[in-house]
Amino acid sequence: MTATTVHEPTHREALWELEDAFERGDLITIFGRCTVEYDGRAASSLGLGRRLLLLKPDGTALVHTDEKQKPVNWQPPGSEHHAAVRDGRLRVRSVRTSPDETLDVHFETVEQLSAMAVSGRRDLSVTGSEADLRNALLDRPAVIESGFEPLATERPTDAGPIDLFGRDTDGRPVVVELKRRRVGPSAASQLQRYVAAIEREDGDDAAVRGILVAPSVTDRARRLLAEHGLEFVAVEPPSSTGDAGGSTTLDTELSQTDAVDDSAHDPAGDATGDDDGEPARTLSADEESH
Repeated sequence: MTATTVHEPTHREALWELEDAFERGDLITIFGRCTVEYDGRAASSLGLGRRLLLLKPDGTALVHTDEKQKPVNWQPPGSEHHAAVRDGRLRVRSVRTSPDETLDVHFETVEQLSAMAVSGRRDLSVTGSEADLRNALLDRPAVIESGFEPLATERPTDAGPIDLFGRDTDGRPVVVELKRRRVGPSAASQLQRYVAAIEREDGDDAAVRGILVAPSVTDRARRLLAEHGLEFVAVEPPSSTGDAGGSTTLDTELSQTDAVDDSAHDPAGDATGDDDGEPARTLSADEESH
């Protein structure tokens, strides 16, 4: 199962994550301090409290507390989910049209948001995990860039653990954030937090680089990376053939955000999940490290 989790996102980061999850048709959970308002055949409201909101791709919305098995409020399958930032809070709305019913959950704070591609979906395609991707890059660090030297995995910082930390040929520290699927602005913001954490450790004059490694990114993520001087390398996680003699592959398209011209971007490519640039190249598992 493919899953993405963000901890204590800003309202705007949570909104971006929700928009991407709605588009993918993911199962979503949001936990935080919120109020709940229902308007329809009757009307009800719940004051501020810590609750769990569950949004299913079939339109079901469930609000749970720490008691009992049934939700304290809900919307049935066939409803539509929407999200927005209003008056300094994240609003998640579930709308049913027959009969007219609206469930509004206003989050004052979001402690955790998770989006999952649940098993059983006909279009679900599972490839290698982030751990597989990390191990493959440790074997062939030149996929990230020539001369990159990995020094640590899961390196602790005050912003959380860094997936892969190393240095480039000039000795500059490099923070590498790994993602196994197409990502949006929240991944760019996460990388920026890690880079800032290393800068705080090393001093204001530290020239810390940040590289996001993922199959592809949205246009908004590209722009955010460019704004912060961060870089992007497109890499598909390795996938095994399942045969005894099968090989593991990395499909890579090396690109950096400072070389991206958004005005030349093909919108159709974003809709299909394809990236601009040269065709991806493939590295087999038994290929020698560069």
